[in-house]
Amino acid sequence: MSLCVKSLKVTYNPINEINTFTNGDWVSGQVTLEVVKDCQIDSLLIKFKGKADVLWSERYGQTTVVYHAKDKYFSFKHYFIQEKNIGGNDNQPLLRNNNGETYSSVIAPGCHVYPFTFQIPFENIPSSFKGSVGKIVYSLEARLHRSLRIDKTDSAFITFVSKGDLNTVPCLMTPQHESKDKKMKVFSSGTVSMDVDIEKTGFYQGEGLKVLACIQNNSSREIRPKYCVYRKHSFFAKGKRKIHTKDLCKEVGDPIPPSTNQKVTRIITIPHDVEPSILNCSIIKVEYRVRVYLDIKFASDPAIKFPIIILPASHVPAMEPPPAASGFGFEPFGNLNPPVWGFVPPQPQPPPAPQPFDAPPPYEAHGMYPSFTDVGTKYQ
Repeated sequence: MSLCVKSLKVTYNPINEINTFTNGDWVSGQVTLEVVKDCQIDSLLIKFKGKADVLWSERYGQTTVVYHAKDKYFSFKHYFIQEKNIGGNDNQPLLRNNNGETYSSVIAPGCHVYPFTFQIPFENIPSSFKGSVGKIVYSLEARLHRSLRIDKTDSAFITFVSKGDLNTVPCLMTPQHESKDKKMKVFSSGTVSMDVDIEKTGFYQGEGLKVLACIQNNSSREIRPKYCVYRKHSFFAKGKRKIHTKDLCKEVGDPIPPSTNQKVTRIITIPHDVEPSILNCSIIKVEYRVRVYLDIKFASDPAIKFPIIILPASHVPAMEPPPAASGFGFEPFGNLNPPVWGFVPPQPQPPPAPQPFDAPPPYEAHGMYPSFTDVGTKYQ
């Protein structure tokens, strides 16, 4: 017996050249259904949702422990077709075609297109992310249901970049300063010290990070300043933290001879392709630090570490919502299916100001980060 449904496909329309979305943007697209003969449909829907998920396992002797956690940000649902007298909470007005008519549940042979529009919440939600054991995804899922048959589904994922602006988040403009002294032992004598400043805390992708250092080499050996920007992924589940670190860029300064004081300026370019910091997710963190240290032969290297926040490069303005949205039979902002998780999209008023980013707490703040013992001090 030939299949009735040949294909089900969900697609969305890009709004800029880099194919990203941010808070308040409209996501419009279409569900395309192709059938080869007359077909009775019980329901056809489109769902838009955002969630975070982490999953990994560890062995302890003969026991394997699975660590899993998830976080849900929103879930919107619209029906094109819905069987009558269905139970549950999904009963709601149906989306309509451009003529203001409801879609028929009997589908004739051919290709049928069902347009939809959603709006991304204005609230503070994290950017899209994919790591070794966790991810943050924003997806569109179409689902076709027919009696006595397995549901047919298709998904598409959008890239969401949370808004960030140095001008509206004061803590990102806060300068940082720290000093370090070290007394030489065994193979060297004297002391070395450094006072280091960076001009602010927040930086855009591709921006130059200026490091100002006053270095005093009152020792018997030559020293050399070095710089490293590194990234730290942290995943949380069941009171456990799993971390992955990666050095993104390293630079080496000119040597400083013994008994010399120097002021050194270094500009380190933040890579264009690093993902933005993620500090507003309870189970996934993406953090950055710049480490300034003095390379001393036959001695441990004194180091200073500054937490920094990486913001996405300037956003491309999004287009206005498509004019056809009102003809689809639902109000803007998806009023046919009120959002969950306490979010109520604004109606006529302008969007609220972006929520401030909190400066990253020290890694030893066990109230936020579960304790761990399997990581060295280099990346703390």
